[in-house]
Amino acid sequence: MHGSEQASGSLAYGLAFFYFLCFLLNAGFAAYHWYLSKNQKQAKIWGAVGGLFLILTLVYLGAGLFDSPGPALPQAGRDLVDWAMGPIVYTALSVLGFIAVLYWRRFFTQPAVAFAILNLSLLFAGWAMTEPNFRSIMTKPDNVPIPLLIYSVGFTTWVALHRAVINDERIAKGEPPLEKLEDEKVLVWPDLVYTELIAMIICTAILIVWAIVLKAPLEAPATAAKAPNPSKAPWYFLGLQEMLVYYDPWMAGVVLPTMIIVGLIAIPYIDFNPKGAGYYTFNQRKFAVVMFLFGFVVLWVTLIVLGTILRGPNWNFFGPFEYWDTHKVLPLNNVNLSTIFWNALGRNAAAMPWYTREIPGIILVVLYLFGLPPLMAKLMKGYFIKMGFLRFFMLVTLIQFMAALPIKMILRWTINLKYIVFIPEYFFNI
Repeated sequence: MHGSEQASGSLAYGLAFFYFLCFLLNAGFAAYHWYLSKNQKQAKIWGAVGGLFLILTLVYLGAGLFDSPGPALPQAGRDLVDWAMGPIVYTALSVLGFIAVLYWRRFFTQPAVAFAILNLSLLFAGWAMTEPNFRSIMTKPDNVPIPLLIYSVGFTTWVALHRAVINDERIAKGEPPLEKLEDEKVLVWPDLVYTELIAMIICTAILIVWAIVLKAPLEAPATAAKAPNPSKAPWYFLGLQEMLVYYDPWMAGVVLPTMIIVGLIAIPYIDFNPKGAGYYTFNQRKFAVVMFLFGFVVLWVTLIVLGTILRGPNWNFFGPFEYWDTHKVLPLNNVNLSTIFWNALGRNAAAMPWYTREIPGIILVVLYLFGLPPLMAKLMKGYFIKMGFLRFFMLVTLIQFMAALPIKMILRWTINLKYIVFIPEYFFNI
């Protein structure tokens, strides 16, 4: 598989080095199983995987020596990934993957399974870099933190779930959690201070190397005569910028971030469960763990990845391997709920006063905000009794605001719904 779209000689050298690091990673894992855990079967498996990465290393090294492109991801694979990364499919797969990982957490938190998933992701990442469009996106200095974000969040989430599964099994047997076995106290001085000092030095060294290797993503002074297309916020604000697509600035920039901050402040006062303090667990804190992971991983991290990789010129959606064509124009006939409702009844919504026109949307919002909490109180009767009226309804309100974002996103992508309540006369749009 060769062609003009594939890797140049310099990129082939880079991929050879990347796959060599993957070989060393698997070789180290195989050595661990051979000498320490004495699991020869696992050692042979990861040794074989390391051998495959070594073969890829030699293949791309040879391609670099002859200044020729190496193997690339087939076009059928690119098309499949572009389809899977469409906004609706991507969001659906993210939610389904989240549910699957939590439901089958005992399987996914096994070190062998997690290491296999890591190897597959590294293999695909190397092949993906052979595609010029994907490479141009991921090698931008602003976007380099995104792979670090994905892998670091994935690793820390796996560690938490792994220890939670072990602790839940120990608690079920009547044994104390792992953290109780490691309940050795250390002094702030010198133990903690030395640890923090070493961590600070390491982080400083990494940032210095990063600043030397990667050019700062500085552009020309801002001017109305020439605006970048697409014009994006820094990666850590891309989730907020994506929210602005679906809500007015007062909602996406003020109300929702405020609810996030208030929710984080209120968590210690809302949470009535005394279990799980100081140790990892899932069974004892299912609701809290699911809500936090869904809000952070599925919503926030997903929005950052969506805004980085999938949002291109004119803020249109592009596949990861699709060319960012600045002339791509998608005619979107975004309509409001009032227009859909009154047109279905054969009425002209534009000719109505706002207080008549927006009755359907106002009723829907009122039912969502004030009709859903009593229903949730019946469905979650145990939580309602334990938490009390005030704490329970504060919890439900926070969940409602969190759920409003994916609901609005899906409505925009499926039926092009822009606003549920549209009152431009008073700059009030939801």
